[in-house]
Amino acid sequence: MDVVFWKELADQFSSRRFMILLTIIVLTGMWATYSAGQTIRQDAENMPTEYVFLLLLTSQSGALFPLATFLAFLGPLVGITLGFDAISGEYARGTLSRVLSQPIYRDSLINGKFLAGLATVAIFWASILILVIGLGMSLLGFPPNAEELWRMLIFTFVGITYVGFWLALALLFSILFQRTVTAALGSLAVWLFLAIFVSMIAKVASDMIVPNPSTPEQLVQQTNIDTVVSRFSPNTLYSETVHILLNPIARAFGPVLQEQLTGILPTPLALGQSLLLIFPHIATLFALVGVCFGISYIKFMRAEIRA
Repeated sequence: MDVVFWKELADQFSSRRFMILLTIIVLTGMWATYSAGQTIRQDAENMPTEYVFLLLLTSQSGALFPLATFLAFLGPLVGITLGFDAISGEYARGTLSRVLSQPIYRDSLINGKFLAGLATVAIFWASILILVIGLGMSLLGFPPNAEELWRMLIFTFVGITYVGFWLALALLFSILFQRTVTAALGSLAVWLFLAIFVSMIAKVASDMIVPNPSTPEQLVQQTNIDTVVSRFSPNTLYSETVHILLNPIARAFGPVLQEQLTGILPTPLALGQSLLLIFPHIATLFALVGVCFGISYIKFMRAEIRA
């Protein structure tokens, strides 16, 4: 598996499509971070004295999207790019039977390919985090505190898990469809459905169950239904996790009634309390990665491979 891992890792970093996509994301990340840092410096009096570095990831000032939102949109493309031809490309080139004729087991092959893709995602996401911290220190003039650093590290782990799901899904399609184009189109179709159409279905379902809400309670009920249906999409799980993790003031995923806020001080949540809120989301994302890769593993171990 070590041989397959290092060979796949070298191929990933030498491929043109990955370098093009990485360049786009890094340049956009630098622009978003630089714009947010300039805004924080110019409006320092109205900015909070703590958690300033988290604003570099969530602030939209000067950029089209916040950096965290931009990564949520392009992260799946990175995972799909790394995995859609992992097995189907071997089929197309006719090299899969040759590789397996060597003293390399099937499980070593698929494990090495998946771990190499996951390591590439981890290096990619960690590089963005280091870029944000380094550029933020040069713009703001001080380093992040310990809690900001921990929140950023957990954000990195969540991002790797999120992109790992799309990597596992693309690997599954690469095994199910031996044609590379079909695997790529299938992965992109699932991404578009989960990113766009699930939210539309959630809106329609909430309007059907609670039509024309006239009271705050009915409005909250309609929003809760919309949120529950939307959580069938990993995009929603990632967005809600990042919202709680990078915004310590946030205490809930949706709107709450005024009665529920009675007696609660408007102070930031501790890191442990934020983790309690987002733990089900992180566990679900981790389980989705395991389920997709498990199905891929079983299908590949039982597949018929001919020369």
